Amino acid sequence: MIMEFSDILYKPYFSKEDIIQLLNSDYEQRNLLYKYAAEIKEKYISKTTYFRGLIEYSNICSKDCLYCGIRKSNHNLERYNLSDDEIINAADFAMKNNYGSIVLQGGEIESKNQTERIYKLITKLMEISNNQIGITLSLGEQSFDTYKLWKDAGAKRYLLRIETTNQDLYKRIHPNNKKHDFERRVECLRDLKQIGYQVGTGVMVGLPFQTIDDIASDAMFMRDLDIDMCGMGPYIEHQDTPLYEYRNELLPRVERFNLTLKLIAIMRIMMKDINIAASTAMQAIDKFGREKAIKAGANIIMPNITPGKFRDHYKLYDNKPCTDEEAQDCLNCMEVRITIAGDQIGLNKQGDSIHFLNKEKIVK
Repeated sequence: MIMEFSDILYKPYFSKEDIIQLLNSDYEQRNLLYKYAAEIKEKYISKTTYFRGLIEYSNICSKDCLYCGIRKSNHNLERYNLSDDEIINAADFAMKNNYGSIVLQGGEIESKNQTERIYKLITKLMEISNNQIGITLSLGEQSFDTYKLWKDAGAKRYLLRIETTNQDLYKRIHPNNKKHDFERRVECLRDLKQIGYQVGTGVMVGLPFQTIDDIASDAMFMRDLDIDMCGMGPYIEHQDTPLYEYRNELLPRVERFNLTLKLIAIMRIMMKDINIAASTAMQAIDKFGREKAIKAGANIIMPNITPGKFRDHYKLYDNKPCTDEEAQDCLNCMEVRITIAGDQIGLNKQGDSIHFLNKEKIVK
């Protein structure tokens, strides 16, 4: 069985059946999977992990996704919206501590005011950093013109998780209306690619009603879309969401964790030079979750630099770690975690997706 598994592992191209078998790997097999993914990572992108200072600037959201703790209909939540000065101060902390990049993340809002505010923030951040800070946005579905405006202002990357590529499952974890449309999500990803962003997407692993076949299809979708970066995490239920009623039907959390780790390794092997994030949700299940993700192929980590008093209000899921810390605490912790995982930190480097840069070379 081990030989058969190895034969699949070292194939130059995975079929869907191959991915399913890798996802179903047992303890001994999955260690081979992680080891090979680590070798691929070292060969194609080096043993370097890059910081993305995460600024969760607002938990106000117009969407009502059935799995999310900051969904519009959750009234058991104190809403907040950082001031521009608070966002700039958080970014200043990142720059002073040699982060090469930040992530500006918030609830999904489509409005003229939102568009203009983000444009002005990006412009200001580029100005005060002398165009040296890398800016990733994770602000949901927007119009083509809005995406382009933000890109022209200086944003380089955009993360828009598809969450699941099974359209029937997508409908089961979102309200059935035009505001939560699978095709719109895919269209936005294509718009982002056309505009020239480094495009990231990702999925949740262990959702209610999800199958191994679904997860294999997710991996193939990301490969076929030719993404530049991805962020995958185990689904963790939130008590103030409709999907919480299915909590007793879920895979045990440790199985969701292990499946996510396998998917990280598979994506590293399939798309050798993309950026892969070690998500915070990994640490919510396993206290060494992010280190394990780095060792299995991830190369991006996002220390939270949101002002500490707001962190507990940006809970997409229960048991979110590090909500009682300040930015300096999180930085110290991340430095230790990356060292334990055997990587060096890419200080003062934006950590652009090598996959994206290689595509640019071909075009030129």
